[in-house]
Amino acid sequence: MLETVIQAVINGLLIGGIYALVSIGVTLIFGVVKIVNFAQGEFVMIGMYISFYLASQFGIDPIVSLVVSMPTLFVIGVLIQHFLIRRVLGPNDMPQIFLTFALSLLLLNLALMLFSANYRTVHTSYSDEAFHLGGLYIPEAKLIAFVVAMGLSGALWVFLHTTDLGKAMRAAAQNRDVATLMGINPDRVFCVALGVALALAGAAGSLLMPFYSAYPFVGQVFVLMAFVAVVMGTLGNVIGALIASLLMGVAESLGIQFVGADSGLIVVFAMLLLTLAFKPNGLGGGRMR
Repeated sequence: MLETVIQAVINGLLIGGIYALVSIGVTLIFGVVKIVNFAQGEFVMIGMYISFYLASQFGIDPIVSLVVSMPTLFVIGVLIQHFLIRRVLGPNDMPQIFLTFALSLLLLNLALMLFSANYRTVHTSYSDEAFHLGGLYIPEAKLIAFVVAMGLSGALWVFLHTTDLGKAMRAAAQNRDVATLMGINPDRVFCVALGVALALAGAAGSLLMPFYSAYPFVGQVFVLMAFVAVVMGTLGNVIGALIASLLMGVAESLGIQFVGADSGLIVVFAMLLLTLAFKPNGLGGGRMR
């Protein structure tokens, strides 16, 4: 029994690392730019298709393809912020909501048109390999994805807390008007924030490819979990989103193991309701950090 619980916790933590990359991107955009990006899942899907194309055409390992997917999604994020989102920023949230929702639908239907609804997979030398510790089973592909995801999350924390640009992003998140008076260029900060958030989504997509299939609707699975994580961890709080994502992964895995194969989301949403009942401001306490 104990071994089964530990195995479920391990499985949950491994997938929770991927949830963390997506949710951190969502919460970073909200914290800095103050918009909710409904299209974040579609950028995970784009990252997956980039890795699939590089693997199928050039034999590039999905993990190595991070050096392509992340810069590509960063540039796309900067362009979207500069040419689209910048034009709808203001006191009224509705244009921003409609814009990101329309972007989500556009990317989803473009993927259906270009790639059809077929599932695309990449098989690597480590896709079916695993480490065995006693009776525990640790899939190698998921472990690599988790380690890289935690490394990227740590790198983002260092960037936000030690670099001038990162501190400018945190300042803009806390008080945009005061940050502007201190000489911070909000347009530059917003472009970088969206670029970094989309780069994390692209990284999540690449890390998923060795053990998860790419298809046009795949992003909706992860963006749903991301929204739960950012609410549970406090909107705009990066550390809160990370912790909530890992907890959600564990809760989902335990639910599947002990309640039923289709009960993972039910357990996750029950945990969200309990969290908000006892901590209405979320796990992060309401401030970006």
